[in-house]
Formats: sequence, C-alpha cells, structure tokens
Amino acid sequence: MKPIRTLLAFSLGLALVAPLALLARSDTGAMLAAPTADQSTTSRLVYGLLSDSRYAYRPRALDDALSQDILKRYLETLDGGKVFFTAQDIAGFERYKTTLDDAIKSGQVAPAWAVFAVYRQRVNERITQARGLLKGNFDFTTDEQYQYDREDAPWATSSDALDNLWRQSVKNDWLRLKLAGKKPDEIRKTLDKRYANVLDSVSEIKGDDVFQSFINAYASAIDPHTDYLNPRSAENFNLTMSNSLEGIGAVLQKQDDVVLIREIVPGGPASRSRLKPGDRITGVGQGASGEMKDIVGWRIDDAVQLIRGAADSQVRLDVIGAEAPLDSKPERMVLTRAKVRLEDQAAKAETINVPASEGQPLRRIGVIKLPGFYQDFEARRRGDQNYASATRDITRLLAKFRAQKMDGVVLDLRNNGGGSLSEAIELTGLFIDQGPVVQVRESSGRVSVEDDRKPGVAWTGPLAVLVNRGSASASEIVAGAIQDYGRGLIIGETTFGKGTVQNMVDLDRWPANEKPRFGQVKLTIAQFFRPGGSSTQNKGVVPDVNFPTSVDASEYGESKYDNALPWTRIAAAPHVQYGNFSSLLGKLDARHDARVAKDIEFKWIAEDVATFREQQAKKSVSLNEAVRRAERDDFDAKRKARAEKRVALGIELDPLLQPLSDDGLQASERNVVQDAARDEAAKKRTDPLLRESAAILGDAIGLLGADAKLSAQVLPESSSAGHWVD
Repeated sequence: MKPIRTLLAFSLGLALVAPLALLARSDTGAMLAAPTADQSTTSRLVYGLLSDSRYAYRPRALDDALSQDILKRYLETLDGGKVFFTAQDIAGFERYKTTLDDAIKSGQVAPAWAVFAVYRQRVNERITQARGLLKGNFDFTTDEQYQYDREDAPWATSSDALDNLWRQSVKNDWLRLKLAGKKPDEIRKTLDKRYANVLDSVSEIKGDDVFQSFINAYASAIDPHTDYLNPRSAENFNLTMSNSLEGIGAVLQKQDDVVLIREIVPGGPASRSRLKPGDRITGVGQGASGEMKDIVGWRIDDAVQLIRGAADSQVRLDVIGAEAPLDSKPERMVLTRAKVRLEDQAAKAETINVPASEGQPLRRIGVIKLPGFYQDFEARRRGDQNYASATRDITRLLAKFRAQKMDGVVLDLRNNGGGSLSEAIELTGLFIDQGPVVQVRESSGRVSVEDDRKPGVAWTGPLAVLVNRGSASASEIVAGAIQDYGRGLIIGETTFGKGTVQNMVDLDRWPANEKPRFGQVKLTIAQFFRPGGSSTQNKGVVPDVNFPTSVDASEYGESKYDNALPWTRIAAAPHVQYGNFSSLLGKLDARHDARVAKDIEFKWIAEDVATFREQQAKKSVSLNEAVRRAERDDFDAKRKARAEKRVALGIELDPLLQPLSDDGLQASERNVVQDAARDEAAKKRTDPLLRESAAILGDAIGLLGADAKLSAQVLPESSSAGHWVD
C-alpha cells in the first residue's frame, strides 16, 4: 500500500488549472472528445472520498444543490473574467445544474467536455475579433473607461456587449504599448502574436486538463483546500514538497513556441555544461541513441517531462544559443541527469547588524528565511541519511549562529505557504524544550496532540518570527506555538488564516497500480489548533508588533473564501509559558513608531499601500491617451525622485523598480536573460521590513537587559529555552 502523507500546504489554485493559464501546445494531437475509462474510474473514486466516506473533514452530499455549485465553479475556472461566455451561454448550461452530481457518481463526466467545447468556440470567436481589430486604428481622445475587473460583473447580455468589452481590452493593450514608445506596426505584430498564442494554447488543451479542472470544481466546493491532481500534477507537487528533482537542473520557460532556459540551478548538471540563460532547446533525445524529438511548439510541461529523468541517465539536447538566430544549426549537448536540490526554496541565512543607539551596543541578528516546510518523504522512507528537510537545514544554520555568537534570531516566514506537518512540529522543537506544538481535531471530534518529543533546544536565545498575510498553514502552526509559549515575538501582519490539515491520498493505492493512472487528492481531513486552544482558521495569527498592512484582509486570505470553515476554540493543552511580552509591547511599539517615522523606505511603503488600495477600488482604467500619459508621467516622476533619494542616502536601487515605465509587455514577451538577471539582482536588494524586525528584536534585548524587574516579569521561566537574558 502506498503511503498517505500529512500536509499543511497552502496553494492558490495549485490544482485548479485554468485553460488560459496553460498557454502551450502539445505534440500529442487534439484534445480527446470525451473522458477516458481511467477518468471515469477516477471520478467515481473522488466521489467516494469526498462525499461517500468518512475521510473528508467536512463532507458534502453530492446532490442537486452541490451540482449547482460545481457548475458555477467550473464556469469560473474557465472564464473567471467573464469575457468569453454570454448570459445566453450560461442559460444553455442550466441543463447541467442538477445532473453533474449523477455524472460524477457514475463517471459519465462528458458534460465537462460539452461545456469546454463551447468555451473553446467562444475563445476562437473573441480572438478572431481581437486580431481583426488590429487592422484598424483607435481614437484615444475620447473619455472612455475600461472596466477590467469583472469578478462581480454580470455575464454579458449579448455578443454585441462582449464585442465592446473586447474592443476596449484591445484598445488598452494598444495604448500601453503606445505609451511605451512602440510604433503602430510593431504594436500590431506584438499583439497579433499575443492573441494567436492564446488561441493556439486553448485549442490544444488536453483532456487531462479539462478533467482536472472539472473535478477540481467539485473538490473546491467541498472546501477551499481540497484539490484533485492528475498524475503529472501530483508528480510536480511531490517534487515541490521534496525540494528536489532528478534532471538537468535548469528552470525552463516557453517563449514564441520555443522552450528556453531562464535560470541555471547551482550545482546541477546544467551548471557544469555550456548551457546558459536564454539558450533555446529545440530537440531532446534519451540516452546515447534514443530518437531526437523536435519540441518546438510543445507545451512547457511536455518538454519538461521529456528532459527530466532518473539520476545517472543521459539526455541529449539540441541547443541554439541565446544570441544566435532561431534558424541557426543547433549544437548537440549530452548531459548526465542528477538529483538536484532546489536551492531557491531551501532555508537560507544572513546577518543584519543593528547599529548602536541610545546607549545600546551594536547587535548582530541572524536571519533565517524559509520559503516552505519541505521534506523529501521518499528519501526519508528509504533511509537516506541526506534527505532534504527544512528542520535539518535550519538546525545547521542555528549551529553556525551559536558559533558566531549572534545576539538574536529572526525566523522569516513571509509568504511561506506551508508544507509538511511533521516539519512544522520538528522545527518548532528547535526553540522549545518538549511539549505540545499543535492540536488536531478529526471529523469525528477526536482531538490528538502533536508534541515535540526531542529534548533540548537548538536556539535558546532571543527570537522573533516575521510573518505576513502570505504566511499560511504550517507557518501559522509555528508562529502560533511560539506565541502561545511566549518563546518569541511575532512581528508583521496577521497571517492567512488556514487552519486545516490535508492528506495526499493516492487514488492508485486501492487497485495497486504499478504506474500512476488516477492521480491524487489533497484532502482536508482535520482542523488544527494552537497549544492554547485557539484555531488559526479564518482569524490567523495576530502579531505582537504590527507592520504596515500590504493588502486588505477582505481581499486576500482564508476569510475571502465563501465556504471556509469558521474560527473556533477547543481546550488548551498544558504547556510551558516561557514568557509574556504584553508588558513590553507598548515600549516596542513606541520605539518602532519613532524609528519608522524617520525611515524614508517605510514612508514609501505606506504610500504604495495607499496607492494600491486606491487603484484596487477603481477596478477600471481610462482609455484616454492624455489622461494615461499624465498618470504615467506622474508615476515615473515619483519613481525617479525615489531613485535620486536612494542615491543621495546611499540606499541601493531596487532592480524591480527599473525601468520606470510600463513596457506594455507580458512576462513571456520580455527578454528572458534580462528578466532573469533582474530577478536575481532583486534577491539581494535591501529589505526594510526585515531590517526593522531585527531592530525590534534588538530593542527587546536591550530593554530586558537593562531592566531586571521588567525581565523577570516578561520572562519568568528560567529554563534554558527562552532564557533571553543572562
């Protein structure tokens, strides 16, 4: 029997693959016209898990009411912007409102294909219209508004209404490129290629994609974090969780029907070859003599599947250099695949020096950035002593901090969407000396307590955890436990609010298939609670010291989902209270406010937040060239003034803010080498939020060190863990 793994992975739309997002072409021919036998079987298996078993935490009966919800979600997956279907199309789909439940139960899911066929037809009609509009010209002197945010808009009442919407959309695309200095012929060429790519992509979507999107409409109707992953999606998810893969060690991208290298992974086979960012891969062959397949025009995931392979196996690549014309003769390269760690997603350390001030000495704060709670489950099961693990990596980094005699540690969990539950528990144990980390309540109501059972602490000194709205699931377990124990300060924004536990259920385990056929379900099976008994569900973890909020909680977070579980509480699990920072927070807030009031970068952050919210509220943009040019010039003037101020103050320029103006291009249309270089440079830019979190921790160390009475009040527990002041 194949294992079921417990996950706390947060991913927006990980398995909900919207067809427009695929933007790729396959070598496998046209989409199948109907579901396969395996897909019919999978449909019945998923029904058994989600609605006809005790596996799901909150099962929903698959009835007519749920059928209506599934149809609504499937249509949103296909056309969330409401730019293809008309109200008449939607009325035509009403015949499926009360039949999709029966279709899923029986495995006869042909309605998904029928709806998709209409969608593909509408895409063809709209793209044909858009390309036709490029033959004419636009009047940019009229006072016209383009309503680009149509999430809450009604479906267009007619084809004529959509004609006008698409005219405005094309006009906006044209205006952006015009403002960027492009000439009419260049604009026509760029946009015609852009629209043609969309049409090609949608026309060549596979049946696997249609099925996955449809079954996910069912899964997401159960709860926001239940997903179906077809075999390929499940493989990619598992690679992400393990933080490693077997292949050549290159990040690939699709551009103009060609697969090219965006980034070389350090330490992988590609880094030891002549490959470089921007190189185009036109052909792939297996081993020393396998057939060379021309992959020009392939979907990116199909190309990746062909290039990826078992460690120690060979792959031959036909490569055209970044600088050479595409019709140049390719160079044949032979690479030996290897297991490659995804270093960008691994824990990393750096040091921040908090300057001496107000009689306090310079303090050296160690920072650990953790993008996700990864673990190579398969390698650990095999007994591999070097299996990838977030906790093991952080243990090594903390040992270096101890040797370097750091004054404190900031654990940066911003935008960490979660991962392995066991990693979250073990990682928390690096800072507490045994005790409950998280409580888990199953659908039956049974509550179990997951403890850190390992004696000892890897870091006994001052600790802060930095979080934001993107910190979710396993991140919230760690932050919540650290806060309940009084082990460290929580700094930043209120977290996402995902307080549910998912298992990966392998649908091939019941028939014991040797090769994956049915895929996997990421199934919500429990709800987790902090040691103090509070759930993070919906409410998240509220920080002790707040930073400026970057987004509205109503716009992003668990509370945004229409079927999210409510917040609740259970009994607390007995645990040590290392400290209570409540009497210290007022002093920390005062120092924080005084410091950021003089910090120009914090002022800019506040301005950007205000501008972002203002723009979000508008949900539309002017199509008048004079108005847009004035807005653009004002934007550029502010950016230029900031850049000059940065130079004057000795602050590094932010590469993500250069160049100043909107270039009117999509990501896939930009120069990949320049884009990748800018992203790489951005990793090294100054981070005022991280710098301020280190300063706040330094404030806490200084205040507690200078006031024995306050220290005794804040940190009454004298055990080694949490003993900040000697």
